[in-house]
Amino acid sequence: MKILSAVFWIPAVLLSNVMSAAAAYNYCDMLWGIKYAGCSAPASTAFLTAVPYAAGAVICVVLAVVFGRKAERQKGSEKKF
Repeated sequence: MKILSAVFWIPAVLLSNVMSAAAAYNYCDMLWGIKYAGCSAPASTAFLTAVPYAAGAVICVVLAVVFGRKAERQKGSEKKF
């Protein structure tokens, strides 16, 4: 279970980093589009690209915590016997 916990912590960190990069890139792209290409949407709509990444990161963190607690519980129950 401890390995499963680590397996889900790694994607959570990676997703949060990719989320930041994607939102920043899309925000700059929207600013350029508003200024030079005539886009009518506000630049803040670029932050909507962060929603799927944030959802995935939250799911990974929850699973990592659940598996970490199960691993601690199993380790504690093995010591009793």
